[in-house]
Amino acid sequence: MKKWLVMLVAAFSMMLPSLSVAQTVDATNPYALIDGVAENAFSRLKKDKEIYQANPELLRVVVKEELMPYINVRYAAMNVLGPMARKASKEERDQFTDAFYDYLVASYAQILTQYTDQVVTVEPAKSIDEDRSVVSVRVDIADAARLPIRLDFKLRKNGKTEEWQGFDVQVEGVSMLDTKSSEWSGQLRKNGIESVAKELIERAKAPITKDESAS
Repeated sequence: MKKWLVMLVAAFSMMLPSLSVAQTVDATNPYALIDGVAENAFSRLKKDKEIYQANPELLRVVVKEELMPYINVRYAAMNVLGPMARKASKEERDQFTDAFYDYLVASYAQILTQYTDQVVTVEPAKSIDEDRSVVSVRVDIADAARLPIRLDFKLRKNGKTEEWQGFDVQVEGVSMLDTKSSEWSGQLRKNGIESVAKELIERAKAPITKDESAS
């Protein structure tokens, strides 16, 4: 768990184009989406840094308001379930999606406790074919505490709204969704979706704390 959190610290730290005033997020372009969400989230962290350091639990609010609206949680959750998603009932799919949402909020809030300045290079925006529904945006991060890291953010376009949402990130070629699917596949098969959903909810209840050892 800690290893993956450290990897995602880098992933979210890429969102540092500028830390001025909040901007409207343009979800119709995946490159603009990453820039807008990043600027708003990290401007907020910088502005109230002392408040969040004193009470890290408040980072859950930042995540819910600044990040989660731009993540396709259900699509990500169904990818984690894999073949089991087709066999599951609607109630089971809904239950797992809700639990996965809570798990992501807690995980991202914990990640944000490790926020530090890094040198980030986001690939230039490219033209996107109208019929293309999935785009990968590459980001390279140079961190004095670690070797440079390559990230590839996966975003998917909603065919009805024409807006993009993130659903996965690859860290040096390793997919977060694939990792979670592998981690939970055995338990899903053995104990079922409801059992795993309940475990995710319990994990999400863990306090958000500053983990100095992961800095």
